[in-house]
Formats: sequence, structure tokens, C-alpha cells
Amino acid sequence: MAEEMKKYRDRLRDNGLKVTEKRMTMIELFLSENRYLSAKEVQEKLYEKYPGLSYDTIYRNLYTLKEIDVLENTNLEGEMQFKISCTDHHHHHFICEECGNTKVIHYCPVETWQGELEGVEITSHKVELYGLCRECKSVA
Repeated sequence: MAEEMKKYRDRLRDNGLKVTEKRMTMIELFLSENRYLSAKEVQEKLYEKYPGLSYDTIYRNLYTLKEIDVLENTNLEGEMQFKISCTDHHHHHFICEECGNTKVIHYCPVETWQGELEGVEITSHKVELYGLCRECKSVA
């Protein structure tokens, strides 16, 4: 974990940002979760250590970390949510609509789609599949 945290400290510095204890704690939180978190969930999880941390400060830091590719985001149930960015290889996600856990999908259908879309050039994409994970499905 120390090696990984150094990588994120360096990323903050490389982008001209201060390495603060709060930012590093937020990054640690996301590293410990395998799911998307809302700003409210982040605030609740950091409350014990930082009871005065405002929602605005959390939201601002979430977007700052997203801009430098530490976090990625998606919209779940009409709310922006964030998770640690997966930048080591190209893949997509299955996201459980109940618990928010994510699973990696290694197959990418973009080449098939490119072949079906005559005359266009796909320059980027993001594929997310939603449903219930095994655990949540068995409870439903």
C-alpha cells in the first residue's frame, strides 16, 4: 500500500497540487473500496477523522482527483459517484445497482461497433453494465 500511496502523492505533485492529509486519506478510502462512492458516503466514512470536513470540500476534491485521473466517475441513480481509477489496462465494469460493487469486464465491443457504424470514427467510449451481483441477487 505504501508504494501505491507514493504513486498518488507523486501524481498530486506532478499536477501542481498540494499533498494534504485529507486528500491522501480520501485516496486511501477509495483504494480500500471496490465500488463507487457518493460524496455523501465519502463524508460519512471520513467523519470520525474529520468531523468538520464540509460537503463542498469533499466534492471539490473528488472532482480535482477525477481531473488528474486518480478517480473515475459514473452516474448511479441520478447521483455522481466515484471510484479509484483503473488506468493500468483498458476494460469496462459491471456495477451492482444494490451494493455498488464493481467487477471488471475485459471484453471490449468497440471494434464491432466501429464496423457497424459506417463513416464514423469512434474516438473514446465508456461501457458500464448494471444489474445485481450474486450476493444481492440471492437476497432479492
